[in-house]
Amino acid sequence: MKDLKIQGLKENIEKKWDAEIVPVLKKYIEIPNQSPLYDPNWEANGYMQEAVNLFVTWAKDQNIKGLTVEEMRLPGRTPVLLFEIPGTGDQRVLLYGHLDKQPAMQGWDADKGPWKAVMQDDKLYGRGGADDGYAMFAALTAISALQKAGESHPTCYLLIEASEESGSNDLPAYLERIDAKIGVPTQVICLDSGAGDFEAIWGTTSLRGVVGFELDIRILKEGLHSGISGGVVPSWFDVVSQLWSRVVDPRTGRVRVPKLHVEIPQQIRDQIANTAVVLGDTFFDMYPLVEGARPLGDSVESAILARTWEPTLTVVGIDGVPSCAQGGNVSLPSVTVKVSMRIPPTLSMETAGKALKEVLEVDPPFGVHVELRGLEGAGGWVAPALSDTFSAIIEEASQAAFQNAAQFVGEGASIPFMGMLGERFPKAQFLITGVLGPRTNAHGPNEFLHIPMVKKLTHGLALILQRLSLL
Repeated sequence: MKDLKIQGLKENIEKKWDAEIVPVLKKYIEIPNQSPLYDPNWEANGYMQEAVNLFVTWAKDQNIKGLTVEEMRLPGRTPVLLFEIPGTGDQRVLLYGHLDKQPAMQGWDADKGPWKAVMQDDKLYGRGGADDGYAMFAALTAISALQKAGESHPTCYLLIEASEESGSNDLPAYLERIDAKIGVPTQVICLDSGAGDFEAIWGTTSLRGVVGFELDIRILKEGLHSGISGGVVPSWFDVVSQLWSRVVDPRTGRVRVPKLHVEIPQQIRDQIANTAVVLGDTFFDMYPLVEGARPLGDSVESAILARTWEPTLTVVGIDGVPSCAQGGNVSLPSVTVKVSMRIPPTLSMETAGKALKEVLEVDPPFGVHVELRGLEGAGGWVAPALSDTFSAIIEEASQAAFQNAAQFVGEGASIPFMGMLGERFPKAQFLITGVLGPRTNAHGPNEFLHIPMVKKLTHGLALILQRLSLL
């Protein structure tokens, strides 16, 4: 790689983050621009437009040579921002981020909150800073810093959408609209993924799919006094417990339905084994277990494997169950359980849904009514193998920006748009990376952006773009 120690590059990036970006990100955090799934009145409320205006204004103030900014808005859909920066060389890079947010969530520390920006110990707390407000700032700052240093970069297109947290439902329509403009990118760089630690560029090699559904269980036509019903009427809790044990081994937490598993390639197992060695027991530091609680599995390697390539089942909500304060001596007539299931990257949602209906609906416990409804979700994704050239560029950039080798591992979460982009650009090289390291807690309370990490990632991104311009 041409001089990795580009004069002033690192210093310029760090200064911009401290002096210019963090103050704007604080304003962004304070905007409750929740994704449409969580704010159906998003358009009338105006928060999404407020975030868009903040992003556009900042971008236009950067004096990036050749930058054009297009705010696209299709009827009834969330907006999309497309930034185009012409460059040199034959490579065309599509960068990606999003600006919509998850809902508030309970459990924030007393001095913090989802719409309250708090800087503490090099961490910027608040909803959306790490997932994924930083992406536009990192991408444009990397390009701006290269221009200021007199270095080249390839032609870049930066796409910022506003429906990612709702499954990117609006994105396909916009991709059709911009198809002629962006052409076929040679590389896709997504800045919306996780990191095993804050010490390297982390590339995501796979993403699990997700299947969501509700399980409706009806036992009685109306509630009955527990003294009358107990011992005669099946308990909803017993019904749910039996159904769950059909799918999950309660002792290990592992899914026991063969049709929900896939054959895991040996190269993936080798990659996970390497990651387990790199992270060691620090892998478990990202999980705030209460004292005495133990994680599932018997090793770091088995835990990473379970999180990235095995199916898992999680109850995320229950309707029909009163709070402890409101619960009386009554056998409940019915409950509805909301479930989120992560499925292996290569398992289709249709296959998973069919298997779940077979296991949960057939021959229900005690003959009660059980119905699986509202099945929806998306399949997973496996990144195409990196070319030797692109792999070497990423490695050198990680060494220069972090002084550590680049790392690659699968992620347990789902990013639906990756499947869209992978299908649309099958010949492109993908680098899926991000700053969501241990305890950053995207979607949960006390989400934070690790400022030293994002500075280094911005530096590494600049080096990657500079090198791509020379190919």
